[in-house]
Amino acid sequence: MTIAFTICSINYLAQARTLGDSLRETNPDYTYLIGLVDKLSEARLPDALLPDYPMVEVHTIGIPDFAAMCDRYDITELNTAVKPFYIDYLYKTYPDASQVIYFDPDIIVFQPLHELNDALTNYSLVLTPHTLSPIPDWELPNEQHHLNTGIYNLGFIGLSNNATARQFVDWWKDRLVYECRIDLCAGLFVDQHWVNFAPVYHENVLIDHHLGYNMAYWNLHERYSSQNDQGEWVVSNSRESGPTKTSELLQFFHFSGYNPSKPDDISKHQTRFGFASPGTTTGAASRYLDRAEQQRPDVRPLFDLYRTRLLANHNELYRAYPCVYIKPPRAIRYLRVRKLLKEPFNRVIALLESR
Repeated sequence: MTIAFTICSINYLAQARTLGDSLRETNPDYTYLIGLVDKLSEARLPDALLPDYPMVEVHTIGIPDFAAMCDRYDITELNTAVKPFYIDYLYKTYPDASQVIYFDPDIIVFQPLHELNDALTNYSLVLTPHTLSPIPDWELPNEQHHLNTGIYNLGFIGLSNNATARQFVDWWKDRLVYECRIDLCAGLFVDQHWVNFAPVYHENVLIDHHLGYNMAYWNLHERYSSQNDQGEWVVSNSRESGPTKTSELLQFFHFSGYNPSKPDDISKHQTRFGFASPGTTTGAASRYLDRAEQQRPDVRPLFDLYRTRLLANHNELYRAYPCVYIKPPRAIRYLRVRKLLKEPFNRVIALLESR
């Protein structure tokens, strides 16, 4: 039994539904569920907005002192901090599940994931690096960006249900209770930096170099898409034919930072690639987007497909729902300043208590 799951608040349920629809089409043998960091009783969604997939509300999975986590974190931090807690919950609730696979909600799966399932019979963890080859320039994201945000993208992680994976999840839970913050000066970027340790602490971790896994804006410099005669999406490491060109079927695409209300932008997190024709961009963007190599018409159909599916799944309606657990940004800043001011006193207390 394989469990696939995602985590989101109500405002991202269109993405979670779109992911579920793609899994239902390509991997119907998977059990798919949505970890909901929100409260349905307060949102009171109309029937038309209730997904046709099981939802597990975060307050039901037994996270110790969850209220304090809500005080510490913004919506992005909170939705990532609960990830290992959900994995642990799934291990305990579905003991017959041999594999647990996490996907960010803004992913579409395009193929049966047979190779991934096979890998998880031999490895405890499967991770995907942000990039597999050097990045050619300093537009965003670049290699320094990935040093700040993590070598691996945790929009995906595959785990076996074995002792090593459970040990890793327990360790990950401990780290994310307090340190799942976006604080680059402290070396933190939500859950991602912590997983840099996984292949160091554990022997049987697969760092998967499959071109078709986790294709996204951060690796477009090394991956090009096309369709074969069967209409399947294919990923290649080069635009041009040659002896070094390799191609694999696209397994899943990660539409991180894409906004369907801005269909001409690949992602709000990048400045390297665009859809517009050369000569049509203005301002600072024109210095890179007018270069022919930065134009990516090959991926435009993927984004158009994603936009169509999001809109069909009521994206605009879901976006209007605020997460019940999230404090206003001003309150979050206050709590963090208060924690910083108290830190020297807490250290003195800890020192005295240790004597």
